[in-house]
Amino acid sequence: MDLNGLKAAAKSVRALSIDGVQKANSGHPGMPMGNAEVASLLYGEIMKHNPADSSWIDRDRFVLSAGHGSMLLYSILHLAGYKLTLEDLKNFRQLGSKTPGHPEYGYTDGVDTTTGPLGAGISNAVGMAVAETILAEKFNTPEHTVIDHYTYAINGDGCMMEGVASEAASLAGHLGLGKLILFYDSNRITIEGETDLAFSEDVAKRFDAYGWQVLNADAFDFEELSAKVAEAKAETSKPTMIIMKGVIGKGAATMEGSHHTHGAPLGDEEIKKTREKLGIPVSQDFYVDPEAVKFFEDVRAKGASAYEAWNKTFEAWAAANKELKAEWDAWLADEIKIADSAMPEYKIGDSVATRVSGEKAINAVADVMPNLFGGSADLGPSNKTVLKSKGDYSATDRSGRNFHFGIREHGMGGIVNGMTLHGGIRGYGSTFLVFADYMRPAVRLAALMGLPTIWVFTHDSIFVGEDGPTHQPIEHLASLRVIPNVQVLRPADGEETNVAWQMAAEATDKPTVLALTRQNLTVFEKADKDWKANYRRGAYIVKDCEGTPDLVIAATGSEVNLALDASEGSAMKIRIVSIADLNTFMAQDKAFRESVIPAGVRVVTAEAGVSYGWEKLASSSDDVFCIERFGESGPAAKVAEHLGFDAAGLKKVIEK
Repeated sequence: MDLNGLKAAAKSVRALSIDGVQKANSGHPGMPMGNAEVASLLYGEIMKHNPADSSWIDRDRFVLSAGHGSMLLYSILHLAGYKLTLEDLKNFRQLGSKTPGHPEYGYTDGVDTTTGPLGAGISNAVGMAVAETILAEKFNTPEHTVIDHYTYAINGDGCMMEGVASEAASLAGHLGLGKLILFYDSNRITIEGETDLAFSEDVAKRFDAYGWQVLNADAFDFEELSAKVAEAKAETSKPTMIIMKGVIGKGAATMEGSHHTHGAPLGDEEIKKTREKLGIPVSQDFYVDPEAVKFFEDVRAKGASAYEAWNKTFEAWAAANKELKAEWDAWLADEIKIADSAMPEYKIGDSVATRVSGEKAINAVADVMPNLFGGSADLGPSNKTVLKSKGDYSATDRSGRNFHFGIREHGMGGIVNGMTLHGGIRGYGSTFLVFADYMRPAVRLAALMGLPTIWVFTHDSIFVGEDGPTHQPIEHLASLRVIPNVQVLRPADGEETNVAWQMAAEATDKPTVLALTRQNLTVFEKADKDWKANYRRGAYIVKDCEGTPDLVIAATGSEVNLALDASEGSAMKIRIVSIADLNTFMAQDKAFRESVIPAGVRVVTAEAGVSYGWEKLASSSDDVFCIERFGESGPAAKVAEHLGFDAAGLKKVIEK
């Protein structure tokens, strides 16, 4: 262990962090100052990584769950040789810089996930550790090991208070993720003051109860931290938490240990005194110790050597395992195409709930996409998302493709994101649409990161029936559509469900929400012979009339069937349009939009949810057939009749 190099690195992290925050006049210096040693140790001595290739599949992963301390990560990435210059650090939190306020995946070289919402990073780390076990089980052979790495994360007291961290940690312990190592920066400080204002539990006992190995270490003792990591690696059947007794703002001249270092610059005078205390030239901003520069030159050389050795192993493995190598290429491919011929077939008039047609579709996709892994928050039989004959993932079987997330919706969302972030795995998660509220932060983060995760939300309307208003989603479709970069699909029959699943599987830069019904829907004839292509553009014509229509009914999901029923016998010339994805349709060129919905024609929209968003299409507020209240408990048909949300109700809107 190069103690001098590590000390120089930690000193440099502190110097860069306090100056970055001070120059931006915004940020969190205390956390980086308190974690300078562990970050330096991880990137300098422990982690397997190669700054020349930050996407190396067998690199160790690092998650800064306490994302507000982003200058810690930016500083160490710069020192380690990732594509972050000193100028980038000087532009911390500035518009367009590579050093935004919180780390952003796909934006800054070396950042493995977007963090900021506390606790979410822990759930991502769990997903990454899961993905490592899957790939190792699939591709390693007795002769060659091509996947063998660890996932490290740093979290703080705030992360420990968030429920998502508890959900994910509980499942991680149950699954025995031995290559997951979590550092807990227990400095006992939050924004408002000391943690005992609101937090007095014994975290060690909690994680021990979860099935974790719990160790303790001095946050500023390199040798002790290193020994604890070795102990963590020796325990292969449990994840490990290393509780570091830390000090926020470590090294600050007069503010060390103060909550005032948490979320504000130290100030010029305090920085001057801190530099004196740390032995940093008082007049030099963004100081990097020359010893740290030399230290990380050696680190980069070791990383490049490890990378070269891995490539040789990989080449030997590929030569010896040609079929396995072909599978590797398929698993790690950026794009996939699901042929129509691979999907289930339906006849006009078939009656099937889209959750049931979704079950057929997901299994068809899973046969073509062998790296599709996921499950449900204890609702697999109801969501119909079980991959048949694909086994269950567990602590003793890493090859199973079905996950039992338990009743942990938020944790499930973060874990699925982490699995997908890792690379090589496409993750999906499922629950009732009404419980999308529990995992909305994870869906939003997937959209922000451009992750092609798949969310299957069933029981999508008041037609859930007897379960009542707690289980009948009303505002949920609208609330998901307003998240940028989320593809929200509500298929109207079995054939549409096929295409929706193809779109979800083929997505590369956005998450997909599939909203599916509990009740049966009739498979209907499509007037548009090119409907599958146009469905991907957001909308297509289901039923048409001669000449220009008097009225267009634009509906989604189960309301397409409703529109077909309501239009029967009408003297008006009616065109019925299925809206696959409202946002995608509205983003199409004018010519396409008007080929589906002609300009100047009255438009009635129909969806079993709130009206928000449909004003984009409907001719007037009176032409939005929707539900602006919570539902009722009772048989589905009776509830619909009571609320006036049935074919008769839609017919009244049409004929007024």
